Amino acid sequence: MLPSCLKEFLKFTGKPVKFIEANDITNYHEYLQNRPNRRRSGGLSESYITHHIYSLKLFFTWQQELRNITENPMNAIAPTAFKTPEHKPREILSSSEIKALYDACETLQQRAILSLYYGCGLRRSEGVALNLKDVRFRSNLLYVRDGKGGKRRVVPMSASVKKDLWKYVLKERTSKTETAFLIGKMGGRLSGERCNKILKELLKRSNIEDGITLHALRHSIATHLLDNGLSVEYVRDFLGHKHLESTQIYTRVRKENDLTLFG
Repeated sequence: MLPSCLKEFLKFTGKPVKFIEANDITNYHEYLQNRPNRRRSGGLSESYITHHIYSLKLFFTWQQELRNITENPMNAIAPTAFKTPEHKPREILSSSEIKALYDACETLQQRAILSLYYGCGLRRSEGVALNLKDVRFRSNLLYVRDGKGGKRRVVPMSASVKKDLWKYVLKERTSKTETAFLIGKMGGRLSGERCNKILKELLKRSNIEDGITLHALRHSIATHLLDNGLSVEYVRDFLGHKHLESTQIYTRVRKENDLTLFG
């Protein structure tokens, strides 16, 4: 079964594989640069487009090995043809800014939110979907059951993250029936929108400029882990990236942002 990105490409060309030419691929690349994002506002990210092109490279190499095609159309395209426009650098918080956010917390839930999205590098949807049973305090592990693309992963909890989450469960998480880990005042699952509002409150108290999102916390921990000497492969697994190229973006970001370490 073909991945969705290859299905989209073949639908775009409308041609059998053996008739696809180099200009079909370059036209598709141009199309991706202008295609709207179907999940949120705006266009496609640079990494998303790179994944598409990388998938095409693997696909046509495979087709050539199977002898379904005699020539690989990718070989006729200069690598510079796939350069995408420069995007605004990812928002990365410094170690002192992360500390300021923690210092600004007035509730255990606020610290728990920071520890999930920064300390564990969760995506917004992953933090919201997290259930109490997914946090294993005895083994210091947090289980993401349904990450991006349906991918599951296990995230190690540091001592400070475990402490923050454990205190929240013991002292502030009042519901005994709700399965969600993060719960609101009415006892139901906390929404991603509410988590973002809580972050905005912490940013305001910390005198950090607005525009920082929960995802920026994930970007920040990725950069800080790499700065701390962890391998790209470790950070890839920690974040739940499917492709190593997604994680390697942070190796460039950390060079563009002269950050100090946190912790």
